[in-house]
Amino acid sequence: MNVNLTLMGQIIFILIPVFAVISYFLGKRKTSTPIRVAIIGGLLALVPLFGLIFIAVLAFKQDIETTA
Repeated sequence: MNVNLTLMGQIIFILIPVFAVISYFLGKRKTSTPIRVAIIGGLLALVPLFGLIFIAVLAFKQDIETTA
């Protein structure tokens, strides 16, 4: 079975900023440190399953109280 590592690397290279942006926008609503959450989400995108689990956990987390 042929495994094209170049294609896998390109897919992961594209997923890193996508997961980081999704994590940032979820982190803005759900945490007080969205930049830290975006960095963690981007790093976890190196293993896409971990990145998806991280985004799912953020999505199910309760929103923080905002002061208007």
